[in-house]
Amino acid sequence: MKYLLTNGNRELAKDGIFTWTLPAFSVRLTDETPFVTCPNAGICASLCYARSGTFNFSNVRKAHLSKLEMVLNDLEGWRDQMVQELQAKRYRGGKYVRIHDSGDFFSADYFLAWLYIAEKTPDVLFYAYTKEVLMTKVYQLPENFVLIYSMGGKQDRFIDLEEDRHAEVFPSMDALLEAGYTDQEDSDILAATLPTNKIGIVVNNIPHLKKKQGVNTFGSLQRERDERIKELRARETVYD
Repeated sequence: MKYLLTNGNRELAKDGIFTWTLPAFSVRLTDETPFVTCPNAGICASLCYARSGTFNFSNVRKAHLSKLEMVLNDLEGWRDQMVQELQAKRYRGGKYVRIHDSGDFFSADYFLAWLYIAEKTPDVLFYAYTKEVLMTKVYQLPENFVLIYSMGGKQDRFIDLEEDRHAEVFPSMDALLEAGYTDQEDSDILAATLPTNKIGIVVNNIPHLKKKQGVNTFGSLQRERDERIKELRARETVYD
């Protein structure tokens, strides 16, 4: 049987975490139509680890595109196939599904399909990092579905940093701890299970991305960008 979910990442696989991955940020479909998989990505788009390294291998890009087109071409069929797959023996016994190693909930219909999948497979814990704050807050989540709002997106200002479970990317462990966040480095599943809403992640060890981020967090960089955009719009209003 060819499974839709993978466990190829060694760090995730050792903890019983399976993944579903789409192309990162944007892609051209097979018919050359441009498609955005992360509609509310902000500063994170230029700092995304999933747009570099092994994610750029041709076979990997092809596999991710194939998954996206499977969803776009037959959402209901894909949804039902996923529910059926999750009945398999390998998903029994406290397994987890991380939705999106890259990519995001690009539409409400797609998000609702995942909620349906979770409702039909209550023994599996689903979790996802997302920049889609306003869209996802509208819906009641199943008990086995955890969202972690990811800083660095266009909707950061709608994240309640005290009440909403969220993740911030820090330049160092010292910065993470000083800000009062809890590190999830020991296991990615901790992002969904730690008894805190403040999840800290130390930036991936990718030299050009670390250099670009500098001493900032994703959230602070996004706030700077939002402020620049606000100032530019104010100037345009004055000149109009």
